[in-house]
Amino acid sequence: MATAPHFISRMPAIASIRASVLGVLVQQLDKRTGKADILLASHGMLRSQLNDPYAVVPMARYVALFEEAAVLIGEPAFGARMGMLFKPADIGPIGMLFSLSPTIRRAFERMSKYVTSVQGATSSGLFEENGELVWNYGLIDPAMWPRRQDSEYSLAASCELVRSCFTSSWKPLEVHFEHQAPRDASPLHKIFRAPVLFGQSGNRLVIAKKDADRIYRHEDRNLTAILERHIADLIEEADFEPDLRQKVRALIAIYLGHKPITLDVISRELGLSSRTLQRRLTEEGASLRALVREHRQAITRLHLSSDVKKAQIADALGYADSTVLWRAQRAWSRAGEE
Repeated sequence: MATAPHFISRMPAIASIRASVLGVLVQQLDKRTGKADILLASHGMLRSQLNDPYAVVPMARYVALFEEAAVLIGEPAFGARMGMLFKPADIGPIGMLFSLSPTIRRAFERMSKYVTSVQGATSSGLFEENGELVWNYGLIDPAMWPRRQDSEYSLAASCELVRSCFTSSWKPLEVHFEHQAPRDASPLHKIFRAPVLFGQSGNRLVIAKKDADRIYRHEDRNLTAILERHIADLIEEADFEPDLRQKVRALIAIYLGHKPITLDVISRELGLSSRTLQRRLTEEGASLRALVREHRQAITRLHLSSDVKKAQIADALGYADSTVLWRAQRAWSRAGEE
């Protein structure tokens, strides 16, 4: 199992995404509306940016563009359907590295490790739970909302990567989304071929361990080494070393509701002692408890604005029941008044 420090070893200075990722989106807008250039311009982007595979655009603009495109086309599941058109080459060398991996597990380990070569402000990780493999994906900034289209696109594209690179019959055990259930979820069930759960603490694919560890090919280690060096160079050029709080926030987003968020657990993932983690967070004016609380508060605000039942919110946040959530909200309110 890959360790979390590999997932989040670098973080971008500005939340951005490679402009080339917009290529498929623009093609669909051209085909179905003829208004791609107008929509791009309204979000401060130009078509010419898409011609440079290494150019970047602000993540917030990309997310907003995706949401507006779905409305313009009149297709709520637009992102998920676009994900089914995804090809390894659409994300450059990281897609090729995925396709060359011997197992599905190794492919997702690499995806998690190198996702920041394609986009920033992203939390991505792989962990085992109850004998199954769970891959997590999400945008760290809660202000980037709504983001249904990006979430569904990313998970559908990941499924399509597995089906095109390993076996066309593959399907996850479950699919989790952080947003609430749409009026009609049938297109998503058809795309994923699996149970789809909404209002969760994150976006996740639950994968059978036997599927994840089945060997499909022998790896060309020379070629993968070249690709990994190239990806590392891309990350080095665009990113800066994150502070400890950013690393901890990313781990909270990955594990909340699925793994205990304790000093021992987080420090082990970061390769630190629990005492060192606590001391360094204190030096940065933070604490693990406060960071977990901030993350839970952000998720709670988003879900309450959608009239979600508190019992469902409590479950997504890893609370025992809605009573515990209610007590937590009271504590948050008192802290805010002080």
